Amino acid sequence: MSFRYTMIGAAVCIFIFYFGLILSLFYFVGGKGFWEALSHPNTLFSIRLSLIAATLATLLAVLIGLPSAYALSRFEFVGKGILDTFLEIPLIVSPIALGASFLVFFNTPLGELIQTKGVFFVFEVPGIILAQFATIAGLATRLMKASLDEISPRYEAVARSLGSSPWQAFYRVTLPLSFRGLLASVILSWAKAFGEFGATVTLAGAMPGKTETMPIAIFTALASADIDKAIVLILILVGFGLLTLYGVRLTGKKYRYD
Repeated sequence: MSFRYTMIGAAVCIFIFYFGLILSLFYFVGGKGFWEALSHPNTLFSIRLSLIAATLATLLAVLIGLPSAYALSRFEFVGKGILDTFLEIPLIVSPIALGASFLVFFNTPLGELIQTKGVFFVFEVPGIILAQFATIAGLATRLMKASLDEISPRYEAVARSLGSSPWQAFYRVTLPLSFRGLLASVILSWAKAFGEFGATVTLAGAMPGKTETMPIAIFTALASADIDKAIVLILILVGFGLLTLYGVRLTGKKYRYD
């Protein structure tokens, strides 16, 4: 077997592995139970809650992550290496451990003060958003930094020499040039938040009709042997994920060939 076909064969094997796993779900698809599970109020609530929470968490991550990514990409400052390393915490720490850390924090005097005088997070919807934000903030910053790194600082220097302020050079030059890369970063971060489970269930709980996102609903459906509901949610979750990844690929192609 030639080198070319060996490599392609390995890629095809991985595809068959995942495609077969997804295809097996359709063995149980069909029948009245499937459609009842799809239209059940708790299922629709889980889908709606996941969409809203993931979107809000992603917006927060972008609002903080974009200036952070720019600082890491363009400036040298004391502690930059430590700050950059800490972005990897959500990647190396289990989401459940991350959620448990939040539970511990909200039992400290400062955490109790935040909840009594501000927003209550434990076993509440804001806890979902906080858990998802904590999971994707470092990832979003890392991805956006990679996009900004591809844009030469000389473009901004030229804009500054022509009279633009640093802010003007940022949103008139850097943002347009890196837009597609930043958009892909946002999409991937949203997909990560949409499928987050460990930190969310630890901090916000698994209360149907209140804090039950789609991944949590899948877990509780399997725990109660509600196979129809679990398959419905898995297929929807996979569908959203594949559409998201396909959107990122399209963005990447446009970015590459423009």
